[in-house]
Amino acid sequence: MTTLITNIKELLQVENMPKKMVCGEGMKILPTIKNAYLLIEDAFIKDFGEMKNLPNQTANIVIDATNKIVLPTWCDSHTHIVYAGDREQEFVDRINGLSYEEIATNGGGILNSAKKLQNISEEELYKQSAIRIEEVMKLGTGAVEIKSGYGLTKDAELKMLRVIKKLNNNYPITIKATFLGAHALPTEFKNNRKGYLDIVINEILPIVAKENLAEFIDVFCETGYFSVEDTERLLEAAQKFGLIPKIHVNQFTAIGGVQAGVKFKALSVDHLEEMRDEDIEALKGTITMPVALPSCSYFLSIPYTPARKIIDAGLPLALATDYNPGSTPSGNMNFVVSTACIKMKMTPEEAINAATINGAYAMGLEKTHGSICKGKKANLIITKKIPSYAFIPYSFGNPKIAQVFIEGKEV
Repeated sequence: MTTLITNIKELLQVENMPKKMVCGEGMKILPTIKNAYLLIEDAFIKDFGEMKNLPNQTANIVIDATNKIVLPTWCDSHTHIVYAGDREQEFVDRINGLSYEEIATNGGGILNSAKKLQNISEEELYKQSAIRIEEVMKLGTGAVEIKSGYGLTKDAELKMLRVIKKLNNNYPITIKATFLGAHALPTEFKNNRKGYLDIVINEILPIVAKENLAEFIDVFCETGYFSVEDTERLLEAAQKFGLIPKIHVNQFTAIGGVQAGVKFKALSVDHLEEMRDEDIEALKGTITMPVALPSCSYFLSIPYTPARKIIDAGLPLALATDYNPGSTPSGNMNFVVSTACIKMKMTPEEAINAATINGAYAMGLEKTHGSICKGKKANLIITKKIPSYAFIPYSFGNPKIAQVFIEGKEV
């Protein structure tokens, strides 16, 4: 099956050879071709270029993209899409003056989601999560990472990971799984953090590895949750099973989580709303991708990740949604890109780079996703008729997507 897209106003994020990521000043550069064509063969990008160089080509499907822009689908490298029920009451509680920490202390937050998830069947959990997967695909996301972490018992954590695996098997979107058993302390372990970590490391982690239920390991390294010492203990244990770290750090306080991530060669360190100069310095020259989650800052009214300081220091930056029921009940990467420009002062080029090629790197997918490159997955967004790609973040809240293709097929 071949699909030919012609008369593309501008084809974004084009490259001849896959690059790992873009950093610093390089993030301001978005390679494009104006008046372009793109040829898809089955699930892959076969060819692209200027219309004047279009070869004599027949295709099963021909799409005229006059005045439309084509770009790779978004790569959302940090989500919690698999969860049970919602937490809109906590949303109301925050409006009425309670903080995120106060809600958690009162039995809300992660523990609220864990209680709901422990009591739901695997089949029902899959049904609820599948609806969310279908929604984000239509919003232009072509690859997504999903974490466990709302189980907080062996059975519930494994249930979450099995649902993630089933979603990956049943949908064309590429899904990467992360084991986040150390997301919060269950009520019965409130004063026994070591005891709970013992269960995560000795009872759950070996099964996760044996059944190949996750590629990544995560931990909420934060004041009141898990310390740097806890984090290093867990990452050291996960190393023996070949799980790659992708960790929550610096959301509310900076306690050395970035340094722990770098020490264990984390693929990404995520959140980073609170960043010290030494945290930025620690990331220089490493393989670790900083990941910002601006819609979390928007929803919780907490500081935004200092994107300008990070990028201006020569570092890369990725953007992701943090889609979850408590602090970011949205998987809309279009809103994330807009918010990054509006609130974090990223340029449209930087934001698109962060949400495509750098997001792909933060999931280990830079060879197959995140750009328009021959041989990569044919994961594409075709916009409506718009004046320029800057209109994508500018016109926030207004749907600008006309069509989405994932692995060569329209969603």
